[in-house]
Amino acid sequence: MSKGYLGIVLHAHLPYVRHPEHERSLEERWFFEAMTESYIPLINTFSSLLADGVDFGVTISLSPTLLSMMKDPFLQDRYARHLEQLIELAAREVERTKGHPQLGRLARMYLGMFEGVERTFAEQCKRDVTGALQKLFQSGHVELATTAATHAYLPLVDPDGPGVRAQVRQGIRYFEECFGVRPKGFWLPECGYAEGLERVLADEGIKYFILEHHGLTLGAPYPRAGTFNPVRTPAGVYAFGRDQETAKQVWSATEGYPGDYDYRDFYRDIGFDLDDSYIRPYVHGDLRVHTGIKYHRITGPHDYKELYDPDRAMWRAREHADNFVFNRRHQIRYWSARLPNPPIVVAPYDAELFGHWWFEGPWFLDFVFRKIGAERDTVETTTLSRYLESYPDCEEVEPSGSSWGYKGYNEVWLNGTNDWVYPHLHHAARRMARLVRSHAGGPEHIKRALAQAARELVLAQASDWPFIMHSGTQVGYAHQRFVKHMGRFLRLAGMIETGAIDSAFVDALGAHDNIFPSLDVSIFS
Repeated sequence: MSKGYLGIVLHAHLPYVRHPEHERSLEERWFFEAMTESYIPLINTFSSLLADGVDFGVTISLSPTLLSMMKDPFLQDRYARHLEQLIELAAREVERTKGHPQLGRLARMYLGMFEGVERTFAEQCKRDVTGALQKLFQSGHVELATTAATHAYLPLVDPDGPGVRAQVRQGIRYFEECFGVRPKGFWLPECGYAEGLERVLADEGIKYFILEHHGLTLGAPYPRAGTFNPVRTPAGVYAFGRDQETAKQVWSATEGYPGDYDYRDFYRDIGFDLDDSYIRPYVHGDLRVHTGIKYHRITGPHDYKELYDPDRAMWRAREHADNFVFNRRHQIRYWSARLPNPPIVVAPYDAELFGHWWFEGPWFLDFVFRKIGAERDTVETTTLSRYLESYPDCEEVEPSGSSWGYKGYNEVWLNGTNDWVYPHLHHAARRMARLVRSHAGGPEHIKRALAQAARELVLAQASDWPFIMHSGTQVGYAHQRFVKHMGRFLRLAGMIETGAIDSAFVDALGAHDNIFPSLDVSIFS
């Protein structure tokens, strides 16, 4: 009999990046790389587990911005062309490296990988990977959850105002539109929690959410189980706490598995290594970028890098999976004798870690699920809602404000680099609510302008823009995106208030920022 559970949670999110005004968009590559290196490999991993009859459970939260990009025919076409270019480059690499056995083997590995991704995308998914996610969801082994509409950082986006409810409502509605059912779980973007958010989630029918560990352990009263049992909030929604040990074993830059010297080095890429005339058609004009073809392993903390050995790396991934399961067994054996309900170790990670940043990550997950599914002596993997169905009787705790960002609170999203955005967001959310109250029953051209104003506002609310401003990478792009969406909202709001609608402008925005085509402005009411 299992004595406890492991609840792995993968959070999949990217900002909404869609630029038809450019023939090639650098930012769209974020989406293409994540599709090639993380999302499709993870779909293949879970499909393989199902095909082999492995008993496993995993929870995946999907941001509505990511789902919208996955379902967009324009981005599907561009991604198909991106894959064609990758396959062409890999085939050229096979030819270029045929005199070098080790490099040639790696080039053939990449060619096979890219061709496999293309087959999954074109044949299995028919270009829409949400269909493959739906099949995994229907199996009962993969639970899908949602998050805020554009991944807004909810503690700051509009405290006690209509902005938070709009983000939550649209996230839930778009999930239902994609998968035909309402989600049970809600991922708080960046695990960002502030008092009152649980009441919003309860009002919208959400059953559970996830907190950083101190969001539970600093709650009132202190939970007897720490983070090893969920708690019931006063609003009736359940909260799971993130386990610190599993976070450290995977996330830590110094001690985490992905930093092992046998693993593939992310930063050493032929997009930077090879001659300009050869690589130029496959990068971004004069700008060198990652192609995804990387021939070296981490090797050590120095610049010298040895060639990558995939057999050695796979063996290491198996060792790390064994170690990960070993440690979960010890945690569960200790806590199972001390808790009223069986312990659950909740292990949330960004989905993009597995495959994109950590090339061997999908292998690691596959080994973890297969080992636990075969042995089932102490630990069993499960989805979070399945655990709650079995053990609904939980201690009541009022959580504490928290996030999984640096220092555990709001500092990443509220500091001298980005604090200027919030007065604009707060004012705009309240103005949007007034517009809906006054004009939602108006003629069709007013309704269309209202809907587009709502799209521009939720896009401006994305947590990605203040995060990028703080991180110091692509700051100009983040500034530009925020200012553009806010400027478009203000122009639309002015048109609605005066009744002088520029239909051509509304149509142009609707073709460009076409996220959530069926958006209902009542989310702001």
